[in-house]
Amino acid sequence: MTDTVITKEDKTPGVLKAAWLIAVVTIVSKLIGFVRDIIIANYYGASLVSDAYYYAYQIPSLSLILLGGVGGPFHSATVAIFSKLIPNLKDKPSEEVNKLYSTFMNATIIFFLILSAIIFLFPKQIMGLIISGGSAEMINLAAAHLKIMTPLLVIGGIVGIYYGILIIYRQFMLPNLSPIVMSLAIIGVVIAVPNDQKGYALAIATTIGAVLQLVIQYPNIRKLGYRLRPNFEFTTNPYFKEICELLFPAVLSSTVGQIHIYVDMFFTSSISEGAWTAIGYANRIFQFPVGILVTAFLVPLFPIFARLVADKDYDGIRNYFNKGVGVLFFGAIPIIIGILVVGMDAVRLVFEHGVFDSTATFMVTEALWFLSVSIIPYVFRDSITRVYYSFNDSATPFVVAFSSIVLKLFLNWILISKMHFGIGGITLSTSLVTLFNAVVLGVLITKKLNMNYKSLFTNLLKMIISGIITLGVCFICASEIDKLLHLPMIPFEIIKISLIAIICLGIYIPLNLLFKMEYAGELFNRLRAKILRK
Repeated sequence: MTDTVITKEDKTPGVLKAAWLIAVVTIVSKLIGFVRDIIIANYYGASLVSDAYYYAYQIPSLSLILLGGVGGPFHSATVAIFSKLIPNLKDKPSEEVNKLYSTFMNATIIFFLILSAIIFLFPKQIMGLIISGGSAEMINLAAAHLKIMTPLLVIGGIVGIYYGILIIYRQFMLPNLSPIVMSLAIIGVVIAVPNDQKGYALAIATTIGAVLQLVIQYPNIRKLGYRLRPNFEFTTNPYFKEICELLFPAVLSSTVGQIHIYVDMFFTSSISEGAWTAIGYANRIFQFPVGILVTAFLVPLFPIFARLVADKDYDGIRNYFNKGVGVLFFGAIPIIIGILVVGMDAVRLVFEHGVFDSTATFMVTEALWFLSVSIIPYVFRDSITRVYYSFNDSATPFVVAFSSIVLKLFLNWILISKMHFGIGGITLSTSLVTLFNAVVLGVLITKKLNMNYKSLFTNLLKMIISGIITLGVCFICASEIDKLLHLPMIPFEIIKISLIAIICLGIYIPLNLLFKMEYAGELFNRLRAKILRK
């Protein structure tokens, strides 16, 4: 095991460099994703067709994004097990590793082929069950979309394994670039297809994009020395057994997360036409900054967590976890402030074109406001889950997620059926469930090791106080900008959002320095050192 040990001096620069690289790539990916969403909104608005597509997409996205995406169970299981079997990243994989790779791939392909066949044969029944509150026209249209997108199920599992292998070998660029391919495929097809034939264009484009994601990653996997062979050591390979012990509860945990979405779909289908599309757009806006934060730091940190656990370096885990999550908290609070103050301005600027009108803008913003409060527990939950996976424990996150299904149902029933919160009720219940999961996981991890959260939450309290003061000032400034500036929509929104961003950071960072919040101090010292060197 000593061959896999990395010193702290080796880790820190590597993590920071990788984090910046991934952040840049993720920003590019998210920006292109935004262009994709703008084009979809321009051509479809918040309509029956867009609702049907997004309803149907939730099932194949379970494989492509939740299970097979960066940070998903297939990626996480691959990193957790394979990273311990590859002492030298410069060498070709051993025969033992290649056998494990083939066994894992073959099992994945067989499982998802069977699942795809079931979904392909019974799409109408499946969509009718999920969106029982929707019209017959919506169910039929969603079923047709689902049938077209069934190949995504098989592709998602394979891509997830590819992601894991590439990240082990510190090839962070390709896994984080590949979603761009999906976005470009959708942009190209939606623009190219005539308006009277756009009904199934989104589903076709999504399937093409998924195939291209697979195609662009395969050459690098082969170059690293991995070969897919007819190897089926499902019961005799001890490492495959380890993968299954980690993967099965993790898949169930992600599937439980998808059940939460299906619960939301059930309640949303009774609200109004376009409601599910609006929630989808709110989630995309939410994931733009939050996804950059979480992906940038957790992707390079996860293999380090796995190796620290293997080396029983628990002080190292505490240090990297608390510092990493602290940095995520520090970046998350200005995002919350921005959403609350200029969220509607951002939605209007990005989406309010073509058939996407002011009503759709308000629907998206309402969902986004209530979703924004989940950012802090969201980053904590995702971070602590990686620690569980490093201990080869995916059962605990599954049990916690499973127990929250009842909570999700109850909250949706109270907020939607009884209190009539509408779209905001859906995302508020999501935020409350995320908080529940984060708290329970954070408490239960103490059975494995003492995380020593004191410094983390002391710094968070300072950030929250700074954030509340900053939020108040930003609201006042936003109100004055609305009174003083009288410009056309696009330049007005750009100027307003830019000014609020400058004011927010100009107050938030100095306040944290004043309160001696250590992450702000470290950032300031790093920037000052770089400026002095120049």
